[in-house]
Amino acid sequence: MSGPAKISQVGLVVRDLEKTMKMYHELLGWGPWNVYEHVSPRLHDTHLRGEPAKYSMLCAETMVDGVCFELIQPLDGPNIYSEWLEEHGEGFHHLAVMKHSVEESDAFKKMMVDNKADIIMGGRIGETIEFYYIDTQPMLKIIIESGTGHAIDLKPTRVYPEPAAG
Repeated sequence: MSGPAKISQVGLVVRDLEKTMKMYHELLGWGPWNVYEHVSPRLHDTHLRGEPAKYSMLCAETMVDGVCFELIQPLDGPNIYSEWLEEHGEGFHHLAVMKHSVEESDAFKKMMVDNKADIIMGGRIGETIEFYYIDTQPMLKIIIESGTGHAIDLKPTRVYPEPAAG
């Protein structure tokens, strides 16, 4: 790995995306939020702990001082977000250190697996984005998301708050 892994995103898991997004906007002024519905067929090749798994989620993202802040609401299917909500409740879930190329992503994944970290969930969004979550809690005390591409490459389902007409 060349240089330190850069944090590209802070991810929280929530039960009610609308309510949480509104609260962050009202209390901290964060936004606008790009809202994405990650469902099949755009969300595909999904897996959980090495086995194929169908799941879906709503996500909302906004940039805060150069770091993407993401809210995730699980919708259906077995996934680590629902597990987290059940075990820990709402709140911080992961840091993302996304990579710019498939080669960098594959090298990062291999390095983590070689250091006894487990790939616990992943999949693809559209044609350009691969994502995967790495359980580094035994060593680093966190879950790390990585992969290639960013949601910025996708068109949001909607934006919150809605832009003023004009």
